[in-house]
Amino acid sequence: MESTGSRAQSAQQQRNRLASSPSPPLNVNLGGGPNANSTSTMYIESDALSHHHQQQQQQSHGRNNNNSGHHRSHSITNAAATSFVNLLDGFTSRVSTAVSVAGGTSSMSLMSSQSASSTPGSTHSIASLTSMGSLGTTANALYSSIGSALNSITSPIQAAAAAATATTTEVVVAAASVITNHLSSPTSGTPPHGLGGDDDEDCDDCEEDEDDAVDNDGHIAAPTPSKSWAENKIIVQEMRKKLSPLSSMVPTNVQFRHLSDGRARCYFVGSPPQNWETTLLFADINMQQQEEQQLLIQRQDGDSGVGISTTSTGSPTGGPSQSSFHFGPLHRPKLSWNPLLQQPIPSAHVSSTSTSTSGGSSCPYAREFQLLQERKRLSTWGITCYELHKPSGKLVFPCFNDLYQCLDTGYNSGLLFPTQLRTCPQWTALDPQICPQNSDMIAYISDCDLFVTHTLSGHEKRLTYTSSGRHSYPDDALSAGVPSYVMQEEFSRYQGFWWQPHSDDGIYRIVYEEVDETEVSLYTFPSSTAVQGRVDEYRFPRTGSTNAKSKLKLVQFVLNESLQISEICIKDLPYSLLAVFSWLEYIVRVGWTPDANYVWVQGLDRKQQRLDLFLIPLDNFCESYSSQVSTPTDSIGDHSWRSLYSRTITPLQVIYTEQSESWINVHDMLYILEVSDTSVTYVWASEETGFRHLYLVTSSLVLTNANGQSDAGTPSAPQQQQPSFVEQSALQPRIINKVALTSGEWEVLARNIWVDKPNQLVYFVGLRDTPLEKHLYVVSLQRPEHIRLLTEPGYSYLVEFDDECSLMLLVYCNIQRLPSCKVMRVNQTCQNGGVNGIQISLMGYLHEGGKPEPQYCPQIFRPQLPSGDIVYAMVYKPHNFEMGVKYPTVLNVYGGPEVQTVNNTFKVILCLCASVSFVLQGKHQLRMHMLAAQGYCVICIDSRGSRHRGKRFESHIRGRMGQVELPDQVDALRILADQLGYIDMERVAIHGWSYGGYLSLMGLVQFPQIFKVAIAGAPVTDWKYYDTGYTERYMDLPHQNEAGYAAGSVLNYINSFPEEENRLLLIHGLIDENVHFHHTSRLISALNKANKPYSLHLFPEERHSLRNLESNKNYETKLLSFLQNL
Repeated sequence: MESTGSRAQSAQQQRNRLASSPSPPLNVNLGGGPNANSTSTMYIESDALSHHHQQQQQQSHGRNNNNSGHHRSHSITNAAATSFVNLLDGFTSRVSTAVSVAGGTSSMSLMSSQSASSTPGSTHSIASLTSMGSLGTTANALYSSIGSALNSITSPIQAAAAAATATTTEVVVAAASVITNHLSSPTSGTPPHGLGGDDDEDCDDCEEDEDDAVDNDGHIAAPTPSKSWAENKIIVQEMRKKLSPLSSMVPTNVQFRHLSDGRARCYFVGSPPQNWETTLLFADINMQQQEEQQLLIQRQDGDSGVGISTTSTGSPTGGPSQSSFHFGPLHRPKLSWNPLLQQPIPSAHVSSTSTSTSGGSSCPYAREFQLLQERKRLSTWGITCYELHKPSGKLVFPCFNDLYQCLDTGYNSGLLFPTQLRTCPQWTALDPQICPQNSDMIAYISDCDLFVTHTLSGHEKRLTYTSSGRHSYPDDALSAGVPSYVMQEEFSRYQGFWWQPHSDDGIYRIVYEEVDETEVSLYTFPSSTAVQGRVDEYRFPRTGSTNAKSKLKLVQFVLNESLQISEICIKDLPYSLLAVFSWLEYIVRVGWTPDANYVWVQGLDRKQQRLDLFLIPLDNFCESYSSQVSTPTDSIGDHSWRSLYSRTITPLQVIYTEQSESWINVHDMLYILEVSDTSVTYVWASEETGFRHLYLVTSSLVLTNANGQSDAGTPSAPQQQQPSFVEQSALQPRIINKVALTSGEWEVLARNIWVDKPNQLVYFVGLRDTPLEKHLYVVSLQRPEHIRLLTEPGYSYLVEFDDECSLMLLVYCNIQRLPSCKVMRVNQTCQNGGVNGIQISLMGYLHEGGKPEPQYCPQIFRPQLPSGDIVYAMVYKPHNFEMGVKYPTVLNVYGGPEVQTVNNTFKVILCLCASVSFVLQGKHQLRMHMLAAQGYCVICIDSRGSRHRGKRFESHIRGRMGQVELPDQVDALRILADQLGYIDMERVAIHGWSYGGYLSLMGLVQFPQIFKVAIAGAPVTDWKYYDTGYTERYMDLPHQNEAGYAAGSVLNYINSFPEEENRLLLIHGLIDENVHFHHTSRLISALNKANKPYSLHLFPEERHSLRNLESNKNYETKLLSFLQNL
């Protein structure tokens, strides 16, 4: 019970109520950015929450037993109203206020600092305000609008009372924000009765009302009055405007290039001011700048923490500490964003190819481009990607179905004028790649075949002829250089051809993947175009069916003296990879070794429990006399080969094998350090310990000569007098040395590592300090026992390095700070190398994010499940939050593998940095804030099965998708409700998209007493209808897990769907080629047969993700409208 005290004490208590959580926090560095030194609330311990909640309950029971009138009344007294007006008058005497009124909703902007002469008790009448000109007029309107809503104001009066006695403008602003949020909150709508609170001295003045609809626990029992569609539409429009400043567009697709005059140029994709389309930008970095910004990360003996000191003055600003970073200089240099290209691109146009391939659609992008962007989760507007040849400055990028190029010398006086490349005129050009050894040579894909163009001569040549040219999916099942759907969607490989890095013989070579989808099932969808009656066709391998088959080939050619592309020759392997590796199903990663003599391949089996890393020697690719296109199962005897060998050759080599009882998570963590005739040394990542870690591995190579004699002297049978390309002893890895570079119960992220070979250092991003924050670390190849943390705790980071590991870009944020972006120089000062002498200099900020208003900052909790596992939950408190009130709650669920929804990042980030992204994109997370602004409590929970917690935690769902996620989610929700006290468990909705849509349906049938409403977007309803690569990884093949597939099918729970109306909303795009509308169609057909109620909301021209702005607005309006059924 709160005791009566001084006004200063009351103001301090009010500040605590506004700014803090209702439970003791764990303090970590969260405020002010990496150049600040403040701490704020982030992680909330569940045991502390429980203790605090018990105290609250005891106090609540005491008040109820005393029966001293603590329930809020419907209205406030005239005296209270008068006091309220006087308090508001007092604000105007202390703070310069700009007041505007629009549509009956008031908003205050407190513009200037507190007057030195004002006193806490000073007041002005409304009449005196009127004499102040326009300010008085708008103030009168403000008071008039506030007076119409006074019946709903109780707790905000307390906020105003506390603010009136405060001595800082900050508290006044906070109080005004609380009042404004309360008045404008649509959940308050027509004011609900009995807004509860915990201020006993205020409650003593309230009158008892027998009709008050508040129960003994203090939650609002009456439903929120419904709003019309038009009202919700306005709310969506206004909230989007209000939330747009939180959508930070930070630099993406970052690349560094060093210029001859000592400058470094940072290229990136971004949006210029006042422009929503992305384009190519750059920032120049002066590498000669003074050392006053230099920050030295010093070694802490026996301590994983770091301290930071300023080297210019020699006096440290921070000493050794586990988690404290102190930055001395206040000067924060800015790096200017400079446009690189003329806008709009002069030669860009909607070409005839767009109409020919899209059937007359008004959309300027061909279907192939749309689908590629869909797989990459990229926008289709503006420039979203580019290729940079760093030695020359050549840039190539796709735009409007065509390819464009420009040359940046680094000394241009104006904007660059892009020119259109000469490409195949009939079809869209995709995936341009510049030849590493000649920037004038550019390869690309068009009509499922590989082309190359020489930019100086304009000569273009088609290199492969797999496609018939009819552009018909039933007729064209072969492609060259185009990964299959499953490879793009489920393994994140979008590239299907790879230039040889260098060549000494003047021959250009490209290894490419030839894909045969003849046996993959064909499905039709409504057309994505506006042409009536037209349909689109897609090949899609449903679980248990036949996958696309792949093989690797090589095409080579020369550039003659006339700059013509000639002597094109296609080479094939004289053996089938499927014959050598009978288990091989997926070629998931491909590349060249640095010496350009081998092609390395990662091969994965169908169940995704075995992965081999193997090398294909360049001389294994042979020219065939046959002109026919070979198939993936061809054997050596199926062709006559032109290539004859009379020298020692290296056969196909397996250098590493990994197996798993659950599944293998494919990654990009391979860096080949050195290749010799007898061995190969590389950095590799493995989850063999249950967590992904880095290893330094050396594997031996086997040599075989032309007469079939292996290097060990073991005779091998020659085959048709040809050298032995396949040696059995080479098909087992022969590991000479293997050293763990990292270890422990934490994981290294699967995207990138950066190796500084001269200094023998490996930089990587990992989760050593907490699974909620991505940090940059460094480890020495020579002394791997010591790992150094290079980023400040309390933030989560994206990182990109230059090729020399001398410059890095950091994008960082946390739940209380919008993302910032800065460029740092990295130097090694120790002569003997190692991680101890790494010196970091701040080169400048590309972007500095501010601190959002407190109501936009969620809190992170860590409830402990009955199983003993700790899970993480993120709670967005309603913006009109009041202690003692229970709020309708939305469980925003994903719950599936490969995703982490709860981490220490601000959830409105539109960023893809060099293919590394914060998991959740900003436009989806805007809805969290939107719902919280409407008075909903929004909760996200990472249950067992989510990523970044190790294989045991992740593999909890193995073979049991749909059966184990919801119990974890519900257990955590109940714990949070019990401990926080403001979650109304009688008004809980579950909402998600894709896998989250699937769990929303499962939640409604498995826990109908918990979830009153389910809103399922693009849901899977039966795993038999989803693709092979994803489903079989987690569920096994259907015939080997029939019980699991049956238990995980929503269609087997039809009778469990509720009989009440307005409890189920289904949302789907009709041209969704990922989770087909067939899923929803089967569900509604079954619901119809069972005579079950549901609502259906369709988007005829949307795929799996809603891309159209108007579609998103419509969806959000529907979401708000349907949630009124809570």
